[in-house]
Amino acid sequence: MANKVDYNSVKDLQHYRNIGIIAHVDAGKTTTTERILYYTGKKHTIGEVHDGASEMDFMDQEKERGITIQSAATTCFWSLNDVLYRINIIDTPGHVDFTAEVERSLRVLDGAVVIFDGKMGVEPQSSKVWGQADKYNVPRMCFVNKLNLVGGSFDMSLKSIQEELSDDAVAITYPIGIEHELRGYVDLITMKAYEYAEGSDKQEFKEIEIPADIKDRVHELHEKLVEKLAEADDVLMEKYLEDGVLEVEEMYTALRILTLARKVFPVTGGDSRMADTKVLLNNIVRYLPSPYQKVYAYENAETGEMEEYTGQIVGINPDNDEKVVWDVSDTSEFCGLVFKIAVDPHVGQIAFARVYSGKLDAGSFVYNSSRRKKERIGRLLMMHANDREDITSVRAGDIVAIVGLKESYTGNTICSDSKPILVESIDFPDPVVSLAIEPKTKSDQEKMGEALRKLMQEDPTFKAESDKETGQTIIMGMGELHLDIKVDIMRRTYGIDVITGAPQVAYRETIEVETEHHELLKKQTGGSGQFADITIVVMPQERGKGYEFINEIKGGAIPMEFIPSVDKGIQESLHSGVLGGYPVVDVAVRLTDGSYHEVDSNTDTFRIAGSRGFKEACRKAKPILLEPIMKVVVTTPDDYAGDVTGALSSKRGVIKGMNPKGKVQEITAYVPLANMFGWINDLRSMSKGKANSVMEFGHYEKVPENITNEVLGVKTK
Repeated sequence: MANKVDYNSVKDLQHYRNIGIIAHVDAGKTTTTERILYYTGKKHTIGEVHDGASEMDFMDQEKERGITIQSAATTCFWSLNDVLYRINIIDTPGHVDFTAEVERSLRVLDGAVVIFDGKMGVEPQSSKVWGQADKYNVPRMCFVNKLNLVGGSFDMSLKSIQEELSDDAVAITYPIGIEHELRGYVDLITMKAYEYAEGSDKQEFKEIEIPADIKDRVHELHEKLVEKLAEADDVLMEKYLEDGVLEVEEMYTALRILTLARKVFPVTGGDSRMADTKVLLNNIVRYLPSPYQKVYAYENAETGEMEEYTGQIVGINPDNDEKVVWDVSDTSEFCGLVFKIAVDPHVGQIAFARVYSGKLDAGSFVYNSSRRKKERIGRLLMMHANDREDITSVRAGDIVAIVGLKESYTGNTICSDSKPILVESIDFPDPVVSLAIEPKTKSDQEKMGEALRKLMQEDPTFKAESDKETGQTIIMGMGELHLDIKVDIMRRTYGIDVITGAPQVAYRETIEVETEHHELLKKQTGGSGQFADITIVVMPQERGKGYEFINEIKGGAIPMEFIPSVDKGIQESLHSGVLGGYPVVDVAVRLTDGSYHEVDSNTDTFRIAGSRGFKEACRKAKPILLEPIMKVVVTTPDDYAGDVTGALSSKRGVIKGMNPKGKVQEITAYVPLANMFGWINDLRSMSKGKANSVMEFGHYEKVPENITNEVLGVKTK
């Protein structure tokens, strides 16, 4: 076990590991992180998530629910072969409502450990986080957890990873014993077996002979591994073809090369509460990348192709949009990315940043190239969950919390003002569920506004706005649990009791047919008048394509300076459609003809004409309502599968598949969000609490006519 050491004890960036622990909810991410901290000497007791004693889940809401809600960062150290490694870890949520926490964490991390529940194999959120890791070119390894529990199966889990995520997943260890008889593992590289040492409470291993009952399976997996690793380079392939074997050190090197290239995903397994986590730590430092091996992608604006840079940070110069490439090094210019904002009741706003290059000192100044503002660094903090420690400086490879940044938000680049750089920001999904809230007392109105502002700074997927027509405050998020947590935080952290209305669905409007419309704005009453004349064609676009404006004016029928005003007027009208006042999406508008008056035409008249003309055109173009359709995945014991499918169908759901996994069924359906409020309570009731469900936004779809009338309050005969 490593002893506690100071943060500057690891000098070489080759020995840094910035990793994330990612998984489906309840696979054991936080428990694994807790054991890592215990074994590395960062903490001296083991906190259980179900007891509310985990250090990484420090929010009251996390302790009560036994889930991770916001990502937490920590730093620890581990020795392998007498080399000390520094491991910066971010423990992320598994619940789909908090997927933004995973998104921003993977954006700034170099590698990831994907945890799987050994009873379930690949689950819905497993696929989601795997795709997020692909998006950011993150090398990863897999740990199949909970193999000590009834139903735990390494072979089933490995097969599901290979079939559902990547056929490049290869086992590098194999468990000895199944379920409650789990007692150790076989290293498929060295072909040595280990079991828990007696009297060590399963915290240490001793070497044994490979058990006879798994010898054939172990040799089969070893051969597959050797064959895969031989693909690392021509020399190894030639040796493998000649001798059929590779040396242990050659296999270590080949596995690291292929893992960094995302051509192999090593798979291990066990019980993360036991000494299996020590094996995981060895594999983290052996195979996952240092900051030098991190791959950064850059889309070439001229060619449209993606370029990859290894060990170099790439961005643009915000002053001239030219590509900038710097080495990941202490000696390069400073560059960092703010990936999270938190509001601490004791120190105020804290900005979490990943330092890509250069150095940063407390008390110095940085330039926010995203917002073109200069800011002063007050304090630099090294975080351990919600504990913090002041430090004087940070360098390339570090993950740090900064106090003092007032104008820097999630996704902003910070750098030196002498050599500015702007790196890729972070994209977040739009919220799909909304809730009307109001404070119980008028005196809390102002406090509520300030609390909502802080919550929005912390979470880019949480939005709050005032409805101009009703005067209500509307909060929007990724799901019922997401909004429930925000309301709870307002009550506990900010002391504001709020009354909530029923959740509202984020409907959209669009059109079904192409329509031409002529709009004439003419008010000439002696003095200065108003005149604008336009002809537009509105056309439906495919789902998800958004709004497009096409200028087809020829011969100066409308002066060029007025055309952007038409576009602006149309865009203003997109915020409120003609059916129910919902935002209009997926339409294209062609401006085909028009005329103007030398005196009475101006930018305002053409903006008004664009706005009015678009509204009238939409009325003639068969406007329709769109509703969010959610992808719902339910895991249920076989006994309740029929009840679950029946319940989903009764909610206008379309069952897309039933995938048996051992003694449970995984049911996938697409269901309108409007019918999913209260679903979790219904599911628990019908399955006696044995089924669980995750839900994420799928797509928008046309609302049936009878439901449209119901939504719009139209009475039918």
